[in-house]
Amino acid sequence: MNGASRDALAAARERLDALTDNTSVDAGSLADELAAVTALLDREVSLRRVLTDPAQAGEAKAELAQRLIGTQVGGPATDLVSGMVRSRWSRSRDLVDALEELADTADLTAAQRRGKLDNVEDELFRFGRIVASNTELRAALTDRAATAPAKRELLASLLGGRADATTERLVTRLVAAPRGRSLEAGLESLSKLAAERRDRMVAVVTSAVPLSDQQKQRLGGALAKLYGRQMHLNLDVDPEVLGGIRVQVGDEVINGSIADRIEDAGRRLAG
Repeated sequence: MNGASRDALAAARERLDALTDNTSVDAGSLADELAAVTALLDREVSLRRVLTDPAQAGEAKAELAQRLIGTQVGGPATDLVSGMVRSRWSRSRDLVDALEELADTADLTAAQRRGKLDNVEDELFRFGRIVASNTELRAALTDRAATAPAKRELLASLLGGRADATTERLVTRLVAAPRGRSLEAGLESLSKLAAERRDRMVAVVTSAVPLSDQQKQRLGGALAKLYGRQMHLNLDVDPEVLGGIRVQVGDEVINGSIADRIEDAGRRLAG
């Protein structure tokens, strides 16, 4: 993607991260719903063009999307799609490609929550190697004359009980609805998404009062330098913290005031 579509996708990724960082949102269900909307807009070309028409007001397109899918999918998916159609897209197809990516990312997030993301990434790689070395299997999975149910049944016999449920879901969606991609390109794209997800860390920050934008920026920057990875801050307010701050990154818990922690981060980086 380029131009407006690239910016719209970046904004959609941020909204998805905000949704899935909330543990009350079922990332797996969200993935299913986004995949269903992807299939709808891939099939209904005229609707896709209306929802990406730059001549139409963004709010009007969002209201149309809400009317069409609001009774079919949950609130988080509806809000996400509505935000996406408010954005400007260079091509109508880019909206569908973006939705497909978000569905895959939501599934990977569900695996990450279960501590299985590394397994999924490994299984996607190994499945790609198996397909590359077995021409008969590749032919069966890419046969345009074969129905989607037949391909799902084949994959269930191959992966069912042998691979993580997320791996099976991702591969099944790719094979049943390749949308013009080769099997190899689709698997490579999924592996890349899994790797990107694995490199993203989340810090749960609890403070006595809401942090200012400057404090959030300083804390996020210090943590990113400490851990050597992009850091997303999940913010919570708890008066029990008594004016300090509590940061949890994975299993590590850091207690102390914001100023002390930033100074300590600087000392560790310098030394």
